[in-house]
Amino acid sequence: MMVPAASRNLRKIVIIATSDVHGNLWGYRYEDGLDTVNDGLARVAAYVRELRESGTEILLIDNGDIFQGNMLTDDVYNKRPDERHPVAAALNAMGYAALTLGNHEFNFGLSLIERIKQELSFPVLAANVWDSEGRPFAEPYVILEQQGIRIAVIGLTNPNVPRWDGSKVEGLRFGHMAETAQAIAASLRAEGKADLIVISAHAGMVAEFDEESGSDAAGRIAELVPEADVLLVGHMHITVNQRIGNTVIGGPRDRGREVVRFDLTLELDSGQPKVVSREVTVVDMSGWEPDPELHTLVAEAHEETLRFIAGGGGGSSIEGEGGILGYAAADFQPEETAGLPAGRVQDTAVITLIQRAMLEASGADVAATSLFNDKADLKQGPLTYADVYRIYPFDNVLYVVTVTGKELKAYMEASAAHFRQWQQGDTEIAADPEVPSYLYDMFAGINYQIDISQPVGRRIIHLAYRGRPLADTDELQLAVNNYRYSSLLKASGLVSAVKHWESDCSVRELLVRYIRERQTIIPEVDHNWSIVGMD
Repeated sequence: MMVPAASRNLRKIVIIATSDVHGNLWGYRYEDGLDTVNDGLARVAAYVRELRESGTEILLIDNGDIFQGNMLTDDVYNKRPDERHPVAAALNAMGYAALTLGNHEFNFGLSLIERIKQELSFPVLAANVWDSEGRPFAEPYVILEQQGIRIAVIGLTNPNVPRWDGSKVEGLRFGHMAETAQAIAASLRAEGKADLIVISAHAGMVAEFDEESGSDAAGRIAELVPEADVLLVGHMHITVNQRIGNTVIGGPRDRGREVVRFDLTLELDSGQPKVVSREVTVVDMSGWEPDPELHTLVAEAHEETLRFIAGGGGGSSIEGEGGILGYAAADFQPEETAGLPAGRVQDTAVITLIQRAMLEASGADVAATSLFNDKADLKQGPLTYADVYRIYPFDNVLYVVTVTGKELKAYMEASAAHFRQWQQGDTEIAADPEVPSYLYDMFAGINYQIDISQPVGRRIIHLAYRGRPLADTDELQLAVNNYRYSSLLKASGLVSAVKHWESDCSVRELLVRYIRERQTIIPEVDHNWSIVGMD
Protein backbone atom coordinates (compact mmCIF):
# COMPACT_ATOMS: atom_id res chain seq x y z
CA MET A 1 0.00 0.00 0.00
CA MET A 2 1.27 3.48 -0.95
CA VAL A 3 2.08 5.60 2.12
CA PRO A 4 0.66 9.14 1.76
CA ALA A 5 3.45 11.74 1.43
CA ALA A 6 2.05 13.67 4.39
CA SER A 7 2.58 10.68 6.69
CA ARG A 8 6.04 9.72 5.45
CA ASN A 9 9.07 10.63 7.55
CA LEU A 10 10.81 12.94 5.07
CA ARG A 11 13.79 15.26 5.42
CA LYS A 12 14.62 17.98 2.92
CA ILE A 13 18.26 19.01 2.49
CA VAL A 14 19.08 22.24 0.64
CA ILE A 15 22.68 22.90 -0.44
CA ILE A 16 23.67 26.30 -1.82
CA ALA A 17 27.01 26.44 -3.63
CA THR A 18 29.24 29.13 -5.07
CA SER A 19 32.34 28.79 -7.25
CA ASP A 20 34.85 31.09 -8.95
CA VAL A 21 33.74 34.27 -7.18
CA HIS A 22 37.28 35.64 -7.75
CA GLY A 23 37.29 38.15 -4.91
CA ASN A 24 34.15 39.94 -6.06
CA LEU A 25 32.69 40.76 -2.65
CA TRP A 26 31.04 44.11 -3.32
CA GLY A 27 29.72 43.71 -6.85
CA TYR A 28 32.20 46.14 -8.38
CA ARG A 29 34.73 46.20 -11.21
CA TYR A 30 37.74 48.06 -9.88
CA GLU A 31 39.38 48.24 -13.30
CA ASP A 32 36.33 50.10 -14.65
CA GLY A 33 35.32 51.99 -11.51
CA LEU A 34 31.73 50.77 -11.76
CA ASP A 35 29.21 48.93 -9.61
CA THR A 36 27.87 45.81 -11.26
CA VAL A 37 24.20 44.93 -11.59
CA ASN A 38 24.14 41.14 -11.51
CA ASP A 39 27.06 39.66 -9.55
CA GLY A 40 29.11 39.79 -6.36
CA LEU A 41 29.07 37.88 -3.08
CA ALA A 42 26.89 40.59 -1.51
CA ARG A 43 24.07 39.52 -3.85
CA VAL A 44 24.63 35.90 -2.90
CA ALA A 45 24.40 36.98 0.75
CA ALA A 46 21.03 38.62 0.04
CA TYR A 47 19.76 35.43 -1.57
CA VAL A 48 21.03 33.30 1.32
CA ARG A 49 19.48 35.66 3.88
CA GLU A 50 16.12 35.46 2.12
CA LEU A 51 16.21 31.65 2.20
CA ARG A 52 17.07 31.51 5.88
CA GLU A 53 14.49 34.11 6.85
CA SER A 54 11.87 32.04 5.01
CA GLY A 55 12.70 29.14 7.33
CA THR A 56 14.76 27.14 4.85
CA GLU A 57 17.69 25.42 6.49
CA ILE A 58 20.64 25.46 4.08
CA LEU A 59 24.14 24.10 3.80
CA LEU A 60 26.46 26.69 2.20
CA ILE A 61 29.69 25.60 0.46
CA ASP A 62 32.23 27.15 -1.91
CA ASN A 63 34.13 25.42 -4.71
CA GLY A 64 37.26 27.61 -4.81
CA ASP A 65 38.90 30.48 -6.69
CA ILE A 66 37.49 33.06 -4.30
CA PHE A 67 40.70 34.47 -2.77
CA GLN A 68 42.04 35.66 -6.14
CA GLY A 69 40.80 37.64 -9.07
CA ASN A 70 40.62 41.39 -8.53
CA MET A 71 42.60 44.26 -7.06
CA LEU A 72 41.09 43.84 -3.59
CA THR A 73 42.52 40.33 -3.33
CA ASP A 74 45.55 40.28 -5.62
CA ASP A 75 47.04 43.72 -5.04
CA VAL A 76 45.96 44.57 -1.52
CA TYR A 77 44.93 41.86 0.95
CA ASN A 78 46.79 38.83 -0.44
CA LYS A 79 49.95 40.88 0.12
CA ARG A 80 49.10 42.01 3.66
CA PRO A 81 49.53 38.88 5.78
CA ASP A 82 49.14 40.75 9.06
CA GLU A 83 45.66 42.05 8.21
CA ARG A 84 42.38 40.16 8.43
CA HIS A 85 41.41 39.03 4.93
CA PRO A 86 38.02 40.47 3.92
CA VAL A 87 37.14 37.36 1.90
CA ALA A 88 37.59 35.18 5.00
CA ALA A 89 35.55 37.64 7.06
CA ALA A 90 32.72 37.56 4.51
CA LEU A 91 32.62 33.76 4.25
CA ASN A 92 32.60 33.38 8.04
CA ALA A 93 29.81 35.93 8.42
CA MET A 94 27.67 34.22 5.79
CA GLY A 95 27.93 30.89 7.58
CA TYR A 96 29.78 28.83 5.00
CA ALA A 97 30.36 25.22 6.07
CA ALA A 98 33.22 24.20 3.74
CA LEU A 99 35.61 25.60 1.12
CA THR A 100 37.37 23.55 -1.56
CA LEU A 101 40.66 25.01 -2.72
CA GLY A 102 40.65 26.22 -6.32
CA ASN A 103 43.77 26.38 -8.47
CA HIS A 104 44.00 30.16 -8.06
CA GLU A 105 44.26 29.86 -4.29
CA PHE A 106 47.78 28.52 -4.99
CA ASN A 107 48.83 31.55 -7.08
CA PHE A 108 50.25 33.36 -4.07
CA GLY A 109 52.14 30.44 -2.58
CA LEU A 110 51.38 28.10 0.30
CA SER A 111 51.60 30.87 2.90
CA LEU A 112 48.31 32.33 1.66
CA ILE A 113 46.63 28.94 1.97
CA GLU A 114 47.92 28.51 5.52
CA ARG A 115 46.52 31.96 6.28
CA ILE A 116 43.17 30.96 4.75
CA LYS A 117 43.06 27.85 6.94
CA GLN A 118 43.71 29.92 10.05
CA GLU A 119 41.22 32.70 9.31
CA LEU A 120 38.27 30.60 8.18
CA SER A 121 36.01 29.17 10.88
CA PHE A 122 35.17 26.07 8.81
CA PRO A 123 37.17 23.34 7.03
CA VAL A 124 39.32 23.90 3.94
CA LEU A 125 39.21 20.85 1.66
CA ALA A 126 41.55 19.28 -0.91
CA ALA A 127 41.44 15.49 -0.75
CA ASN A 128 43.78 14.91 -3.71
CA VAL A 129 46.78 16.90 -2.41
CA TRP A 130 49.51 15.52 -0.14
CA ASP A 131 52.77 16.93 1.22
CA SER A 132 56.22 15.38 0.75
CA GLU A 133 55.58 13.07 3.71
CA GLY A 134 52.33 11.78 2.24
CA ARG A 135 50.15 13.68 4.69
CA PRO A 136 46.96 15.44 3.54
CA PHE A 137 47.70 19.06 2.69
CA ALA A 138 44.13 20.03 3.64
CA GLU A 139 41.11 18.18 5.01
CA PRO A 140 39.98 15.45 2.56
CA TYR A 141 36.35 15.76 3.58
CA VAL A 142 34.05 16.98 6.31
CA ILE A 143 30.95 15.32 7.79
CA LEU A 144 28.16 17.83 8.38
CA GLU A 145 24.84 17.07 10.03
CA GLN A 146 21.52 18.62 9.16
CA GLN A 147 18.13 17.40 10.41
CA GLY A 148 19.76 14.20 11.58
CA ILE A 149 21.21 13.53 8.11
CA ARG A 150 24.97 13.02 7.89
CA ILE A 151 26.36 14.79 4.82
CA ALA A 152 29.90 14.06 3.65
CA VAL A 153 31.46 16.87 1.58
CA ILE A 154 34.55 15.69 -0.31
CA GLY A 155 36.70 18.49 -1.73
CA LEU A 156 38.93 18.04 -4.80
CA THR A 157 41.20 20.71 -6.20
CA ASN A 158 42.41 20.91 -9.79
CA PRO A 159 45.38 18.53 -10.28
CA ASN A 160 46.91 20.83 -12.90
CA VAL A 161 48.12 23.29 -10.24
CA PRO A 162 51.81 22.24 -10.64
CA ARG A 163 51.51 22.91 -14.37
CA TRP A 164 50.41 26.47 -13.65
CA ASP A 165 52.19 27.39 -10.44
CA GLY A 166 55.36 25.33 -10.66
CA SER A 167 57.82 26.27 -7.92
CA LYS A 168 55.09 27.68 -5.67
CA VAL A 169 53.84 24.17 -4.95
CA GLU A 170 57.11 22.26 -4.82
CA GLY A 171 56.85 19.44 -2.33
CA LEU A 172 53.14 18.85 -2.93
CA ARG A 173 51.68 15.93 -4.86
CA PHE A 174 48.38 16.34 -6.71
CA GLY A 175 46.39 13.20 -7.46
CA HIS A 176 43.61 11.98 -9.76
CA MET A 177 40.35 13.62 -8.70
CA ALA A 178 37.97 10.78 -9.57
CA GLU A 179 40.14 7.99 -8.20
CA THR A 180 40.64 9.91 -4.95
CA ALA A 181 36.90 10.53 -4.62
CA GLN A 182 36.16 6.89 -5.41
CA ALA A 183 38.39 5.64 -2.59
CA ILE A 184 37.00 8.10 -0.03
CA ALA A 185 33.36 7.49 -0.97
CA ALA A 186 33.85 3.71 -0.71
CA SER A 187 35.41 4.11 2.73
CA LEU A 188 32.63 6.40 3.95
CA ARG A 189 29.95 3.96 2.80
CA ALA A 190 31.75 0.92 4.21
CA GLU A 191 32.15 2.57 7.60
CA GLY A 192 28.59 3.90 7.58
CA LYS A 193 29.73 7.47 8.18
CA ALA A 194 27.52 9.29 5.70
CA ASP A 195 23.93 9.31 4.46
CA LEU A 196 24.66 11.71 1.59
CA ILE A 197 27.83 12.14 -0.44
CA VAL A 198 28.51 15.58 -1.87
CA ILE A 199 31.60 16.08 -4.05
CA SER A 200 32.96 19.58 -4.62
CA ALA A 201 35.44 19.47 -7.52
CA HIS A 202 37.23 22.53 -8.82
CA ALA A 203 37.27 21.41 -12.45
CA GLY A 204 35.13 21.39 -15.56
CA MET A 205 33.23 18.35 -16.73
CA VAL A 206 35.69 17.50 -19.51
CA ALA A 207 39.45 17.02 -19.28
CA GLU A 208 41.57 20.10 -19.70
CA PHE A 209 44.88 18.29 -20.28
CA ASP A 210 44.51 14.62 -19.32
CA GLU A 211 42.11 13.32 -21.96
CA GLU A 212 43.20 9.72 -21.47
CA SER A 213 42.63 9.10 -17.77
CA GLY A 214 40.53 12.17 -16.97
CA SER A 215 42.41 13.06 -13.78
CA ASP A 216 41.26 16.67 -14.26
CA ALA A 217 37.72 15.92 -15.50
CA ALA A 218 34.74 16.20 -13.18
CA GLY A 219 32.77 14.06 -15.60
CA ARG A 220 35.09 11.19 -14.73
CA ILE A 221 34.04 11.55 -11.09
CA ALA A 222 30.43 10.91 -12.05
CA GLU A 223 31.56 7.70 -13.81
CA LEU A 224 33.75 6.34 -11.00
CA VAL A 225 31.59 7.46 -8.08
CA PRO A 226 28.00 6.72 -9.15
CA GLU A 227 26.94 6.67 -5.49
CA ALA A 228 27.63 10.43 -5.23
CA ASP A 229 24.38 12.27 -4.64
CA VAL A 230 25.68 15.71 -5.58
CA LEU A 231 28.57 16.88 -7.76
CA LEU A 232 29.51 20.57 -7.68
CA VAL A 233 31.81 21.72 -10.50
CA GLY A 234 33.41 25.00 -11.53
CA HIS A 235 36.68 26.35 -12.93
CA MET A 236 35.35 26.85 -16.47
CA HIS A 237 33.05 29.78 -15.59
CA ILE A 238 30.07 28.26 -17.39
CA THR A 239 26.63 27.14 -16.27
CA VAL A 240 26.33 23.39 -15.66
CA ASN A 241 22.99 21.75 -14.87
CA GLN A 242 22.66 18.05 -15.56
CA ARG A 243 22.21 14.59 -14.13
CA ILE A 244 24.24 11.44 -14.66
CA GLY A 245 22.62 8.36 -13.15
CA ASN A 246 21.57 9.32 -9.62
CA THR A 247 24.06 12.19 -9.36
CA VAL A 248 22.79 15.74 -9.83
CA ILE A 249 25.52 18.04 -11.16
CA GLY A 250 25.67 21.82 -11.05
CA GLY A 251 28.17 24.60 -11.67
CA PRO A 252 27.74 28.40 -11.72
CA ARG A 253 29.18 31.22 -13.78
CA ASP A 254 31.97 33.23 -12.19
CA ARG A 255 32.16 36.38 -10.01
CA GLY A 256 29.00 35.48 -8.08
CA ARG A 257 26.81 35.82 -11.15
CA GLU A 258 25.07 32.52 -10.31
CA VAL A 259 24.74 30.08 -7.45
CA VAL A 260 23.79 26.41 -7.57
CA ARG A 261 20.93 25.06 -5.45
CA PHE A 262 20.67 21.33 -4.77
CA ASP A 263 17.41 20.04 -3.27
CA LEU A 264 17.39 16.49 -1.93
CA THR A 265 14.55 14.73 -0.14
CA LEU A 266 15.26 11.71 2.06
CA GLU A 267 12.88 9.20 3.59
CA LEU A 268 13.69 7.86 7.07
CA ASP A 269 10.86 5.33 7.50
CA SER A 270 12.97 2.35 6.46
CA GLY A 271 15.64 3.06 9.07
CA GLN A 272 18.50 3.89 6.74
CA PRO A 273 17.86 7.30 5.10
CA LYS A 274 16.96 6.90 1.44
CA VAL A 275 17.06 9.65 -1.19
CA VAL A 276 13.67 9.79 -2.91
CA SER A 277 14.19 12.93 -5.01
CA ARG A 278 17.06 15.06 -6.30
CA GLU A 279 16.94 18.40 -8.06
CA VAL A 280 19.52 20.96 -9.17
CA THR A 281 18.77 24.60 -10.03
CA VAL A 282 21.14 27.34 -11.15
CA VAL A 283 19.97 30.69 -9.77
CA ASP A 284 20.90 33.97 -11.48
CA MET A 285 21.81 36.69 -8.98
CA SER A 286 20.64 39.62 -11.10
CA GLY A 287 17.33 39.63 -9.23
CA TRP A 288 18.89 40.48 -5.84
CA GLU A 289 20.21 43.75 -4.49
CA PRO A 290 23.50 43.52 -2.53
CA ASP A 291 23.06 42.63 1.13
CA PRO A 292 23.60 45.81 3.22
CA GLU A 293 25.14 43.90 6.13
CA LEU A 294 27.78 42.27 3.95
CA HIS A 295 28.49 45.63 2.33
CA THR A 296 29.01 47.10 5.78
CA LEU A 297 31.32 44.23 6.74
CA VAL A 298 33.60 44.67 3.71
CA ALA A 299 33.21 48.44 3.30
CA GLU A 300 36.64 49.29 4.73
CA ALA A 301 38.33 46.74 2.45
CA HIS A 302 36.43 48.12 -0.53
CA GLU A 303 37.40 51.70 0.34
CA GLU A 304 41.01 50.66 0.94
CA THR A 305 41.11 49.16 -2.55
CA LEU A 306 39.74 52.39 -4.03
CA ARG A 307 42.41 54.32 -2.11
CA PHE A 308 45.03 51.93 -3.48
CA ILE A 309 43.88 52.75 -7.03
CA ALA A 310 43.66 56.47 -6.27
CA GLY A 311 47.24 56.32 -4.99
CA GLY A 312 48.50 54.93 -8.27
CA GLY A 313 48.81 51.41 -6.96
CA GLY A 314 50.44 52.44 -3.73
CA GLY A 315 51.80 55.90 -4.53
CA SER A 316 52.12 58.30 -7.46
CA SER A 317 55.35 59.72 -8.86
CA ILE A 318 53.67 62.69 -10.48
CA GLU A 319 53.53 65.49 -7.92
CA GLY A 320 50.04 66.69 -7.12
CA GLU A 321 48.35 64.29 -9.55
CA GLY A 322 46.96 61.77 -7.08
CA GLY A 323 46.86 58.31 -8.60
CA ILE A 324 47.77 59.35 -12.14
CA LEU A 325 50.70 57.27 -13.39
CA GLY A 326 51.13 59.12 -16.65
CA TYR A 327 49.26 60.06 -19.80
CA ALA A 328 48.34 58.32 -23.05
CA ALA A 329 48.87 60.57 -26.05
CA ALA A 330 46.13 58.73 -27.97
CA ASP A 331 44.00 55.58 -27.82
CA PHE A 332 46.06 52.39 -27.98
CA GLN A 333 43.69 49.73 -29.28
CA PRO A 334 42.20 49.81 -32.82
CA GLU A 335 38.54 49.20 -33.45
CA GLU A 336 37.47 45.58 -33.74
CA THR A 337 37.63 43.97 -37.16
CA ALA A 338 35.28 41.38 -38.61
CA GLY A 339 35.78 38.05 -36.91
CA LEU A 340 38.33 38.04 -34.10
CA PRO A 341 39.23 41.16 -32.08
CA ALA A 342 41.83 43.34 -33.78
CA GLY A 343 44.25 42.82 -30.93
CA ARG A 344 44.62 39.15 -31.88
CA VAL A 345 44.97 39.43 -35.66
CA GLN A 346 47.37 42.37 -35.90
CA ASP A 347 50.13 43.95 -33.86
CA THR A 348 48.70 46.64 -31.58
CA ALA A 349 50.05 49.34 -29.31
CA VAL A 350 48.71 47.62 -26.17
CA ILE A 351 50.71 44.45 -26.84
CA THR A 352 53.76 46.45 -27.94
CA LEU A 353 53.67 48.43 -24.69
CA ILE A 354 53.55 45.27 -22.56
CA GLN A 355 56.35 43.65 -24.55
CA ARG A 356 58.60 46.71 -24.40
CA ALA A 357 58.19 46.91 -20.63
CA MET A 358 59.08 43.21 -20.40
CA LEU A 359 62.17 43.60 -22.60
CA GLU A 360 63.40 46.70 -20.80
CA ALA A 361 63.05 45.13 -17.35
CA SER A 362 64.61 41.79 -18.30
CA GLY A 363 67.19 42.62 -20.95
CA ALA A 364 65.90 39.66 -22.96
CA ASP A 365 66.03 39.33 -26.75
CA VAL A 366 62.42 38.21 -27.25
CA ALA A 367 59.24 38.82 -25.25
CA ALA A 368 55.95 36.92 -25.48
CA THR A 369 52.58 37.92 -24.09
CA SER A 370 48.88 37.39 -24.65
CA LEU A 371 45.97 39.79 -25.00
CA PHE A 372 44.18 38.77 -21.81
CA ASN A 373 41.22 41.06 -22.40
CA ASP A 374 39.94 41.42 -25.98
CA LYS A 375 38.71 44.94 -25.26
CA ALA A 376 41.78 46.05 -23.31
CA ASP A 377 42.68 49.61 -24.20
CA LEU A 378 44.45 52.65 -22.89
CA LYS A 379 42.36 55.69 -23.76
CA GLN A 380 43.83 59.08 -24.51
CA GLY A 381 44.33 61.01 -21.28
CA PRO A 382 45.44 60.26 -17.72
CA LEU A 383 46.30 56.67 -16.78
CA THR A 384 45.68 55.06 -13.38
CA TYR A 385 46.51 51.69 -11.88
CA ALA A 386 43.04 50.52 -12.97
CA ASP A 387 44.02 51.10 -16.61
CA VAL A 388 47.14 48.96 -16.19
CA TYR A 389 45.09 46.24 -14.48
CA ARG A 390 42.66 46.27 -17.40
CA ILE A 391 45.38 45.39 -19.93
CA TYR A 392 47.23 42.98 -17.59
CA PRO A 393 44.81 41.48 -15.03
CA PHE A 394 46.99 38.63 -13.72
CA ASP A 395 49.56 38.76 -10.94
CA ASN A 396 52.26 37.01 -12.98
CA VAL A 397 55.96 37.58 -12.50
CA LEU A 398 58.44 37.69 -15.38
CA TYR A 399 60.99 34.97 -16.14
CA VAL A 400 63.88 34.82 -18.60
CA VAL A 401 64.91 31.47 -20.06
CA THR A 402 67.46 30.58 -22.76
CA VAL A 403 65.84 29.01 -25.82
CA THR A 404 67.14 27.71 -29.11
CA GLY A 405 65.69 28.83 -32.40
CA LYS A 406 64.06 25.43 -32.76
CA GLU A 407 62.46 25.66 -29.30
CA LEU A 408 61.22 29.19 -29.90
CA LYS A 409 59.60 28.17 -33.18
CA ALA A 410 57.90 25.21 -31.47
CA TYR A 411 56.49 27.60 -28.87
CA MET A 412 55.27 29.92 -31.61
CA GLU A 413 53.66 27.03 -33.50
CA ALA A 414 51.79 26.02 -30.32
CA SER A 415 50.53 29.58 -30.01
CA ALA A 416 49.53 29.81 -33.68
CA ALA A 417 47.29 26.75 -33.19
CA HIS A 418 44.78 29.28 -31.82
CA PHE A 419 43.57 29.96 -35.38
CA ARG A 420 41.39 27.65 -37.43
CA GLN A 421 42.89 26.67 -40.75
CA TRP A 422 41.70 28.95 -43.55
CA GLN A 423 39.39 27.19 -45.98
CA GLN A 424 38.23 28.21 -49.43
CA GLY A 425 35.14 30.38 -49.03
CA ASP A 426 35.97 31.63 -45.52
CA THR A 427 35.29 35.35 -45.02
CA GLU A 428 36.70 35.82 -41.50
CA ILE A 429 39.70 34.72 -39.49
CA ALA A 430 38.34 32.34 -36.86
CA ALA A 431 39.64 30.79 -33.65
CA ASP A 432 39.77 27.11 -32.79
CA PRO A 433 37.58 26.80 -29.67
CA GLU A 434 39.92 24.08 -28.38
CA VAL A 435 42.78 26.63 -28.16
CA PRO A 436 41.39 29.59 -26.17
CA SER A 437 42.68 33.12 -26.59
CA TYR A 438 44.62 33.14 -23.32
CA LEU A 439 46.90 30.46 -24.81
CA TYR A 440 47.68 32.62 -27.86
CA ASP A 441 50.85 34.68 -27.48
CA MET A 442 52.36 37.36 -29.68
CA PHE A 443 56.12 37.89 -29.89
CA ALA A 444 58.39 40.94 -29.96
CA GLY A 445 62.09 41.10 -30.84
CA ILE A 446 61.72 38.82 -33.87
CA ASN A 447 59.98 39.05 -37.23
CA TYR A 448 57.57 36.38 -38.42
CA GLN A 449 54.37 35.56 -40.25
CA ILE A 450 51.56 33.14 -39.37
CA ASP A 451 50.27 31.28 -42.45
CA ILE A 452 46.82 30.13 -41.43
CA SER A 453 46.31 28.27 -44.71
CA GLN A 454 48.68 25.65 -43.31
CA PRO A 455 47.87 22.96 -40.74
CA VAL A 456 48.83 23.30 -37.07
CA GLY A 457 52.57 22.91 -36.58
CA ARG A 458 53.55 24.33 -39.98
CA ARG A 459 52.38 27.92 -39.75
CA ILE A 460 55.35 30.03 -38.65
CA ILE A 461 57.21 31.32 -41.73
CA HIS A 462 59.86 33.93 -42.46
CA LEU A 463 61.11 33.77 -38.88
CA ALA A 464 64.02 36.18 -38.51
CA TYR A 465 66.12 37.78 -35.77
CA ARG A 466 67.96 41.04 -36.39
CA GLY A 467 67.57 40.84 -40.12
CA ARG A 468 68.61 37.23 -40.72
CA PRO A 469 66.73 33.92 -40.66
CA LEU A 470 66.64 32.34 -37.23
CA ALA A 471 68.56 29.06 -37.19
CA ASP A 472 67.52 26.08 -35.11
CA THR A 473 70.78 26.25 -33.20
CA ASP A 474 70.67 29.98 -32.42
CA GLU A 475 70.25 30.84 -28.74
CA LEU A 476 68.04 33.68 -27.54
CA GLN A 477 66.90 34.99 -24.17
CA LEU A 478 63.12 34.75 -23.90
CA ALA A 479 61.06 36.87 -21.47
CA VAL A 480 57.82 35.13 -20.55
CA ASN A 481 55.49 35.17 -17.56
CA ASN A 482 55.74 32.43 -14.94
CA TYR A 483 52.36 30.94 -15.91
CA ARG A 484 53.32 30.36 -19.53
CA TYR A 485 56.75 29.09 -18.52
CA SER A 486 55.31 26.45 -16.18
CA SER A 487 52.09 25.53 -17.97
CA LEU A 488 53.38 25.33 -21.53
CA LEU A 489 57.14 25.61 -21.99
CA LYS A 490 58.07 23.17 -19.22
CA ALA A 491 54.88 21.11 -18.89
CA SER A 492 54.89 20.35 -22.62
CA GLY A 493 58.66 19.93 -22.85
CA LEU A 494 59.08 22.71 -25.39
CA VAL A 495 62.11 24.23 -23.67
CA SER A 496 64.98 22.28 -22.06
CA ALA A 497 66.71 25.08 -20.11
CA VAL A 498 65.44 26.40 -16.78
CA LYS A 499 64.70 30.05 -16.09
CA HIS A 500 67.73 31.99 -14.91
CA TRP A 501 66.13 35.35 -14.04
CA GLU A 502 62.97 36.38 -12.23
CA SER A 503 61.50 39.85 -11.75
CA ASP A 504 61.26 41.27 -8.24
CA CYS A 505 57.63 42.29 -8.82
CA SER A 506 54.68 41.47 -11.04
CA VAL A 507 54.53 42.22 -14.76
CA ARG A 508 51.78 44.68 -13.88
CA GLU A 509 54.14 46.59 -11.59
CA LEU A 510 56.76 46.60 -14.36
CA LEU A 511 54.17 48.32 -16.56
CA VAL A 512 53.47 50.85 -13.82
CA ARG A 513 57.20 51.64 -13.59
CA TYR A 514 57.50 51.90 -17.38
CA ILE A 515 54.65 54.43 -17.60
CA ARG A 516 55.81 56.46 -14.60
CA GLU A 517 59.31 56.83 -16.01
CA ARG A 518 57.96 58.23 -19.29
CA GLN A 519 54.87 60.05 -17.94
CA THR A 520 53.55 60.43 -21.51
CA ILE A 521 53.35 57.29 -23.62
CA ILE A 522 52.65 57.27 -27.33
CA PRO A 523 50.87 54.32 -28.97
CA GLU A 524 53.50 52.64 -31.13
CA VAL A 525 53.43 49.37 -33.06
CA ASP A 526 56.42 47.27 -34.13
CA HIS A 527 54.70 45.72 -37.17
CA ASN A 528 57.05 42.77 -36.74
CA TRP A 529 54.45 40.11 -37.49
CA SER A 530 51.37 39.49 -39.61
CA ILE A 531 48.83 36.84 -40.53
CA VAL A 532 48.91 35.55 -44.10
CA GLY A 533 47.40 32.70 -46.08
CA MET A 534 43.82 34.00 -46.31
CA ASP A 535 41.86 35.56 -49.13
